[in-house]
Amino acid sequence: MRGIDPSRLAARREELGLTCEALAKRVGVSARMIFFYEEGRHTPTPQRLRRLAAALDCGVDVLTGAARGQETLVDLRYTAGLTLERVAELLRDSAAGRELRVSASKISELESGRPVRGRYWREPEMTGRLVAPLAKAYRVPVRMVVDAWMRTRPGEPAPVVAPQRKPEASGMAALATWRSLNERQRVYLGEIMREDRMRETEMWMRRVQRLPVEKAAQWRALPLALQAPPSVVGYTRLQERLRGREVHDPGAGPTIHALERRGLVVVTEDSVEHPAVGTVGRVLVEITRRGRAAAREGLGEPRDPGPAAHLLSEWLWGVVARVAAAEPAGLEDDGLAGRSLFFIGVGYRGRTGGRPSRGLVDSVPVMAPGGTHVVEYRWRLTPLGRRHVAEFLHVYRELYSHIDTAGLDRLAAGEP
Repeated sequence: MRGIDPSRLAARREELGLTCEALAKRVGVSARMIFFYEEGRHTPTPQRLRRLAAALDCGVDVLTGAARGQETLVDLRYTAGLTLERVAELLRDSAAGRELRVSASKISELESGRPVRGRYWREPEMTGRLVAPLAKAYRVPVRMVVDAWMRTRPGEPAPVVAPQRKPEASGMAALATWRSLNERQRVYLGEIMREDRMRETEMWMRRVQRLPVEKAAQWRALPLALQAPPSVVGYTRLQERLRGREVHDPGAGPTIHALERRGLVVVTEDSVEHPAVGTVGRVLVEITRRGRAAAREGLGEPRDPGPAAHLLSEWLWGVVARVAAAEPAGLEDDGLAGRSLFFIGVGYRGRTGGRPSRGLVDSVPVMAPGGTHVVEYRWRLTPLGRRHVAEFLHVYRELYSHIDTAGLDRLAAGEP
């Protein structure tokens, strides 16, 4: 159970000028029970704790002493005022909850960090499906559940949360771009997009199998052609796609460059070793965001999913990466400023009644030799911050490939 700090309860009551009797009347309990709470002789149930916080016009965290940005799963449940039985009942309304055979005892094991008995509970992909129903039950964002889960169970893989779908947009500009292309250019752009998606699936499968994966900037550059006779070096996979559509002929070069001039693809060249001819030049093509949007709208295909809800925006990931790069010494106190701390700093809250920050970074004192006084404060990753970087570094490198993450592999490997 999540206990309260008796001194905090008494202090808040006295701050508001309430007697035990007056507070008891607001909460719906006896004055004797309020006295017991303040003496530490009883612990309120989740529902009663929530009523106490409402009666005292404060958050549950004020009474429990839980730091903002360091909530565990039990903290989320108590803030929502739910019993174990009620949470289990709500989760069983979801497909994941039924497959995992959720019960009050299993929720208790989950919150305590103990192994959860039952099939599938050790599979991150399966437990990841439980995150959204938990977030709905606790009335918090998905990211708060993922963070609380990782704090509660630090020795286990994080639950794998499916990417969220981006809100539908009109796509009129993308569709207009598609319609401005001739039939041959449309076929080329469509096949490049499909090849890009196949490569993306292959990279996902490699990650699942714990195999090395190149940076997105490398694997998204698709081999288009080798600068040697096909009778000797054969055809690339993309060329075979185009041959299957009966559009691969000497006009390939002008078509690709016409797409490049419109900003729909990027063409580059490099060289590779081929067993038949040795070093040979190679032409690479990469579809741009504009090109992907045009092909998607023109072909009526679904939009690509956006980043999962528990991942950081490009801006916030850049801040976390800076702090991570400064480990273990930490980043100077004036190295972080602005609004980012309200989203990732321990103890911050963006606005009155807003969600607490994620607690990925914290201001840590640096003591003088002998521990006589504090010399300075420096920003460092919290345990959750280190875990977040370790778990999702490869994902962020694909999402925001231009952000410098050199040297962060040591954190992913669990090194100091």
